[in-house]
Amino acid sequence: MAKILHIYNAINHLRQRYYAASIGKQSLIQLINETEVAEQVYNSNAIENSTLTLEETEKILLQIDLDRYISEREIFEAKNLARVVSYIDSKAKEQELTLDVILLLHKMLIGNIRDDVAGRFRKAGEYVRVANYIAPAPEEVTDRLEKMLASYNASSHEHIIKRIALLHLTFENIHPFVDGNGRIGRVINNYLLMREGFVPVNIKFIDRVMYYEAFREFEQKGTAKIMEEIVGKSLTNSYHKRLAYLEGAQIITLAEYAKKNKVSHSNLINKAKRQTIEAFLEKGVWKIGISLKENNF
Repeated sequence: MAKILHIYNAINHLRQRYYAASIGKQSLIQLINETEVAEQVYNSNAIENSTLTLEETEKILLQIDLDRYISEREIFEAKNLARVVSYIDSKAKEQELTLDVILLLHKMLIGNIRDDVAGRFRKAGEYVRVANYIAPAPEEVTDRLEKMLASYNASSHEHIIKRIALLHLTFENIHPFVDGNGRIGRVINNYLLMREGFVPVNIKFIDRVMYYEAFREFEQKGTAKIMEEIVGKSLTNSYHKRLAYLEGAQIITLAEYAKKNKVSHSNLINKAKRQTIEAFLEKGVWKIGISLKENNF
């Protein structure tokens, strides 16, 4: 519990700094969001077993030829998810999240991949299984989703991390679609975060084992502590990255920082993973922003 409370307090402080640092820098914020699309797409698709690397994902989005054969499905998965990520960046603050919005996002995501199921919830006879878990019957989907959104909106007094973690677990537990549930669930997380004035998160592929463990915890115990930790650390990571850019810090790798300050690189990596230092993961590399006062290069 102490770990979660520490993350809650850190988020509140980082959010205040972010608001102060973002004044008059909307164009820079937009650039950061745009350059992050490929990473969002890569990580979310990789969690769903896509074979694309980050570099290949970037090339697909830039319409650059690849060095190996990639299935049409994986190409559309990258392009469609990038379209959805960019779409919610501009639309989240304009429209409340409703079932119709979720259906629209799903249609954008699954179009040209599974047109027969795109933009609709599971219907009679369409059952889905994830590992050993069988999702609720199709007839229960709409009612469960409505209750999920009502519960989220009614808990506005709770910390955003707790609310997002519970909603995400609930959504994936319902598994309302035949295909695309994980990716849409992670998109919805960011839709709600941005709608409430927070920055988007990027749940990383490298955290997949812990991510799956969060679902097991929810299924077996009905608790969301692991997912709260994942969401909390992802959110602090996102704020650390944006603040490094917005506050004009010099961004260097943790390896460079360790050498400069004559400290253990492995120790810094451990602190970065726990998010007890203001480090962030960018394109698979741990980095940190250092102020002009710290910069002795």
